[in-house]
Amino acid sequence: MKKIIQLRTPLSKEAVSVLRVGDRVLLSGDVYTARDVAHKRLFEALKKGGPLPISLENQVIFYAAPTPAKPGEKIGSVGPTTSSRMDRYTPLLLQHGLRGMIGKGRRSAEVAEAIRRFSAVYFGAPGGVAALLSKCVAEAAVIAWPELGPEAVMRLTLENFPLIVLNDSEGRDFFAEQR
Repeated sequence: MKKIIQLRTPLSKEAVSVLRVGDRVLLSGDVYTARDVAHKRLFEALKKGGPLPISLENQVIFYAAPTPAKPGEKIGSVGPTTSSRMDRYTPLLLQHGLRGMIGKGRRSAEVAEAIRRFSAVYFGAPGGVAALLSKCVAEAAVIAWPELGPEAVMRLTLENFPLIVLNDSEGRDFFAEQR
C-alpha cells in the first residue's frame, strides 16, 4: 500500500512533480472554489487581459459549491462536482499559473495534455461524503462574485483534505490506466 503524502498549498512545480497517478494525498492550506460561471468569468477576464479576483499562481481550484453553514459551523457540505464541465476553460487557467484542481470524473485529452505541459495536477475528491469533507475545512470566506450564491469564489482553508491523484504532471491518467 502506498503511503499518504501530506501537501500544503500553494503548490510548487517541485511538489507536483513527485506526485503520481494513484497517490493518496492529504491537502492542507488555502484552495479556491470555482464552478461553471466563475470559470467562465475567470476565462473571459484572462482573454481580455483584465484583473482576476485571485492570483492563479501555484493555486488550487476546487470544483465545488458549498452549502450554507449552519449556525456555529464554518461551512455546510462541500463535495466535488463533475470536472469535465470546466474543461473548456482549464488550459488557459493552467497557462496562467494554476497548479492544481480538485473535482471528480475524467478530464479531456486536451486538459490532460495541459496538466502535463504546465506541470500541474488533478486531484479526485471522494464523492457522496460532502458532509464529512466539510469537517476538513477550518475556514471559509467568499472572495469574489457573491451574487453567484453558493457558486461564488470562496477561499477554503483545508486541514488534511483526502484526495487521490487522477492526472499527474507526467501525463498519466488514472482512468485510462484502470481500463
